[in-house]
Amino acid sequence: MFGTLRRKLSPPAVEQRRIDLSGRPVTYTLKRSSKRRSIGLRIDERGLTVSVPLRASEKWLHSVLQDKAGWVVEKMAGWQARQAPVIQWRDGEPVPFCGNMLKLRVVPDLYGAPPILCGENLHLCLAQPASPQRIEQAVGQWYRQQALDLFGQRVAHFAPQLQVVPRAVKLSAARSQWGSCTVRGVVRLNWRLIKLAPALTDYVVVHELAHLLEMNHSAAFWQVVGSVCPDYRQLRVRLREFGIVD
Repeated sequence: MFGTLRRKLSPPAVEQRRIDLSGRPVTYTLKRSSKRRSIGLRIDERGLTVSVPLRASEKWLHSVLQDKAGWVVEKMAGWQARQAPVIQWRDGEPVPFCGNMLKLRVVPDLYGAPPILCGENLHLCLAQPASPQRIEQAVGQWYRQQALDLFGQRVAHFAPQLQVVPRAVKLSAARSQWGSCTVRGVVRLNWRLIKLAPALTDYVVVHELAHLLEMNHSAAFWQVVGSVCPDYRQLRVRLREFGIVD
């Protein structure tokens, strides 16, 4: 009976909340964990996430948020200012690719053919009228194929320099990481990297391959990264501007 009562009284692991900080209403995600011993704040493209110990008191939580109010408001304003414009998915719309912008062109005459990259134009061979959903789907498929090809090339370029051989290289669609590496040697790279400058992609590739030698972020790990990517510090800073931190 007491075990049942305790379960009923346990707070939810994740919930959405709202608070006034520096005179502004702020919505945030509250996450509770039995593994945490302190309160942590993270701001990314999804907004503010507050991670707290499972039994953290409301008084403690409120105190930390108010103490960090200025920082939270400033950082959230910065994220909102950096948000990419919403793509309309129509003929003539610009889309990012390898650090540049391409213009979408719907070409019904070549219906059924794969997308064609011609200079600064990406020709989509779709029947008219092509809905925004269909255009987005076609571009997404093209992005993923381009990412798979590029990642394979860059892994083949950097792996011999580090003297490593990944078990496999796979695409990721994670919202919180640009890449990852498992203890079994599987490297996953976020397909959205195809939108960014090649130097940023190279940094993430090197970062994950380096984990095949050092499964941590120790000084030894960063020495491995720096051996083939000497400007990794600047690239890490640039990468943070795009919302996903490795």
